[in-house]
Amino acid sequence: MLRKDLNLLPAYVPGVRAEGALKLSSNEVTQAPLPDVAAAMAEATAHANRYPDMFSIELRQALAENAGLSIDNVAIGIGSSALCQQLVQISCTPGDKCVFPWRSFEGYPIFAAVVGATAVPVPLDAEHRNDLDALAAAAQDARIVFVCNPNNPTGTTHSHAAIADFLTKVPDDCIVALDEAYIEYVRDADAVNALELLKQHKNLVILRTFSKAYGLAGARVGYAYGDATIIEAVNKVQIPFGINVAAQAGALKALELRDTILARTDEVVEQRQRVAEAIGAVPSQANFVWVPDLADARATAEALAAENVLVRVFPEGMRITITTAEEADQLLTAWNTVNPARV
Repeated sequence: MLRKDLNLLPAYVPGVRAEGALKLSSNEVTQAPLPDVAAAMAEATAHANRYPDMFSIELRQALAENAGLSIDNVAIGIGSSALCQQLVQISCTPGDKCVFPWRSFEGYPIFAAVVGATAVPVPLDAEHRNDLDALAAAAQDARIVFVCNPNNPTGTTHSHAAIADFLTKVPDDCIVALDEAYIEYVRDADAVNALELLKQHKNLVILRTFSKAYGLAGARVGYAYGDATIIEAVNKVQIPFGINVAAQAGALKALELRDTILARTDEVVEQRQRVAEAIGAVPSQANFVWVPDLADARATAEALAAENVLVRVFPEGMRITITTAEEADQLLTAWNTVNPARV
C-alpha cells in the first residue's frame, strides 16, 4: 500500500524545545508579533468560516510592488520550505538531478526524495560556504540547483559578483533556487542584490520568508520571486487554500510595518558578533552562529541543556540562534560553565 522507498527518505529534525528553557535551536526571534500584526491576524479569524484567498492576491501584490515586479512574478507558499518543494516538483521527474550544498538546509534532500529525484549534495568549501564552482559543475545535467545564501547552518555568504558569475555557469534550463531566508540579517557591503540578477536570468528564483526576521514562524508564510512562467508552474502545484486567513493578514500587516520590525535585526547583528568572538564561531551573516568541528558537540549540547539552554547539533558542528543581549548573556554564562576552554 505504501511506497517502498519511504523508509529511505531522510527525516527532518526540528529544533528541540523544553518548557522554561532558552530555546536557541530553531532560529526564531524572541519578540512576539507587533500588536498591530497580532490584531490583524485575530481580526482575520473572525472570517475563518470562509476559505482564504487561494492565490493570496493582496499579499502578492504588496510584495510585487515592494520589489518593483508584477504580481505574476510572485508566489506565496506555506513557508519558503514549501516553495522549495514545489520548485522540485515542477522541475524534476524520477531520476532527474537535484543539486544542493551540504551541510545546508535539511529540507533539500527530503524534497528531492519525495519526487524520486536524484539528490546531489555538494560539500561546502573550506570556509564553510556554498562551493559555487562545484555546484555549477554538478548542475550541468541537473534540473534544479539550490544555493543557500546565507547558508543554514553556517551563516556564510557569497558576494554579488560571485553569485552573478555562478549564474552564468549554470545552464538556462536548470532552475537556480536562491534561498534567502536570512537575507534581512545580512550586512555585507557587497551583499547579493538578487532582484537585480532576476532581470538577467529567467531561470533564477528567489526564496524568502516571514518566518525569520519578520517573526511569523508559526504562521508559515514564504514567498518567491521569479519569471512568470516558473511562478505559474509553482502555483499549479500548491496545496489549495494552504495559506490561511490569519497568516495572510499577518504577513500583509508585517510587510506594512517592515521598517519597525526589521529594525530589531540590528540587535541580533550586534550580538552575533559578540557571541561568535566569545565562543570561536564562524563569522555569520544570519541570526545564528556556527561552531564547526566540535568533537564533543552532542555532549556540549546536552550540558548546555542541563543549564536550560537549547542549541542545535549536527554531525559537522553546532548551530546557536542569536536573539537579544539578555539571552546572549544567558548563553555565554552557560557556555562558560560547561565548556570554559572554548571561551
